[in-house]
Amino acid sequence: MSDRLAVVTGTSSGIGAALARRLLEEDWTVVGISRSKIELDHSGYEHLVLDLGNLHALQTLAEKRLAAMLADHRWARVGLVNNAAMGGTQRGIEDTDPEELAWLLAINTVAPTYLMGVAARVVPPATPLRIVNISSGAAHRGFPGLGDYCASKAALRLAGMSLAEELDSDGRPGGRRDDARVFSYEPGVVDTPMQTRARSASGGESPWAKPFRDFKAQGLLEKPEVVIGPVVEFLESDDGPAFEESRFGA
Repeated sequence: MSDRLAVVTGTSSGIGAALARRLLEEDWTVVGISRSKIELDHSGYEHLVLDLGNLHALQTLAEKRLAAMLADHRWARVGLVNNAAMGGTQRGIEDTDPEELAWLLAINTVAPTYLMGVAARVVPPATPLRIVNISSGAAHRGFPGLGDYCASKAALRLAGMSLAEELDSDGRPGGRRDDARVFSYEPGVVDTPMQTRARSASGGESPWAKPFRDFKAQGLLEKPEVVIGPVVEFLESDDGPAFEESRFGA
């Protein structure tokens, strides 16, 4: 039986599904979280159905089930991969709908930040902890029509950096945590359902959808299985800084 646990969000498709399968091949126990079930018949996989935008349900799940899983002393290593995300509306900031924005931020920023905190709090101090936040170039610069998505990814990137600083700080309650690391990873443009939705918007609905159609037309989209290598390497790594970030192919 595997003695390594990985919690991966968004495992119903795309990067999350590919990563879950790869980790199972690498002899990890995997707990997947997504709105839809995944057809993955493997004894090492457990699926939890949850919409991460439902923050009350997320907190209940974390307190009643996830915390106990993460705190189990049988694990020689624990990983958390915050992969699930909602694409932007492709509308300008001038057309922001506050309820839609709040929902996107709940999924893309609030839920993963909360899960990072739970993991850092309950995983035993002696157990190596690796946290991966799937990021984007949108976390570093603004793009027209993607203000909501840019904001959510930039906030998650800085939350991860802040957690790493806290874990490496002598001022942390309980003291610094020596074997915990955070990785912000940009997989680039990947052939996922999010990309499909982005390029499917007509020009009338979004004047800024053309780049997403160009990615597909020019053959620039990578398969999810191609880009997950650095995530697996990080989860299995032993040494390194409290926080690091990289982009696929860089």
